[in-house]
Amino acid sequence: MSKTRMAVAGAGYIGQAHIEAIVQGDGTALAAIVDPSPAAHALAEAHGVPLHATLDALIAHDRPDGIVLATPNALHVPQTLACIAAGLPVLLEKPVAPTVAEAAELVREVEARGARVLVGHHRAHSPIMAKAREVIAGGRLGRLVGVMGSATFYKPTEYFEAGPWRREKGGGPILLNLIHEVHNLRMLCGEIAAVQAFSSNAVRGHAVEDTVAINLRFASGALGTFLLSDTAACARSWEQTSCENPAYPSYDDEDCYVVTGTNGSLSVPTMRLKTYPRPEDRSWWKPFDVDRVDLVRDDPIRHQMAHFAAVVRGEAAPLVSARDGLNNLRITEAVVEAAASGRVVEVG
Repeated sequence: MSKTRMAVAGAGYIGQAHIEAIVQGDGTALAAIVDPSPAAHALAEAHGVPLHATLDALIAHDRPDGIVLATPNALHVPQTLACIAAGLPVLLEKPVAPTVAEAAELVREVEARGARVLVGHHRAHSPIMAKAREVIAGGRLGRLVGVMGSATFYKPTEYFEAGPWRREKGGGPILLNLIHEVHNLRMLCGEIAAVQAFSSNAVRGHAVEDTVAINLRFASGALGTFLLSDTAACARSWEQTSCENPAYPSYDDEDCYVVTGTNGSLSVPTMRLKTYPRPEDRSWWKPFDVDRVDLVRDDPIRHQMAHFAAVVRGEAAPLVSARDGLNNLRITEAVVEAAASGRVVEVG
């Protein structure tokens, strides 16, 4: 079977991760790179593929089967619309757009045309998340009661020196990091109906937040709490617990989510499971059965690329749709609003 030819627009860190996933995939081949920067020349030469300065040039001269858009957020909507008009399936990096209004415009076009757009929330393709969802959906925890989550890590000084915009509004962990967590929480616990938040910049004193405490109400009636901080020297983040990205040191004794129901709890990603052996005899005076769910740890970006190839070939519908991307962005904006206003924000 011939390989599915993929182009990648944007040769930065995440673009290069997608390129490696394409090159290493059994059924995919890198067709071209789109990036106007001088550094992209060496990358294209190393992989022996054409380099185009613009998306229009790629579409006109070297049309691939599908394309990955790993470009700056402001380009996501116009570039995706251009690809849809050209009939190209798209793997669009998150967030789908800089604002909810722009994302809603994109979703209308995607759904009206039946376009094949997969949003790059790569954790949705994690075998760990798949197993956690299986345990929860299987009813082993009973009725869902709540979730306790965290994304706590320490960004060094050079991170802000390399990108001074990260000290300003819009450059903090709510808009840069929380959107990953929102999708994970939606996968584990269902739709989020309302949020409440406190934010602080007390540690670094930048114009943007460095720490946020969030309350969540899910459509099911379950509740959640979440601590987000990029100045907390703590390993309770997905990157530092999942062992999926070798760029980060990992600690397999830490969790970043604990999902609890009326009959037990699941800690993720250690997959420690505590359940009552007899649901009719539940009590805090009674001991739990303690277990650990078997799982496989593997690179979710590689799984995502294999799934995108299936989407391109018409064999699968996008696991993470453009509407999913819009809903994740809607929650993120609601957290910003809740932190600024001090009130509960209902999510439409």
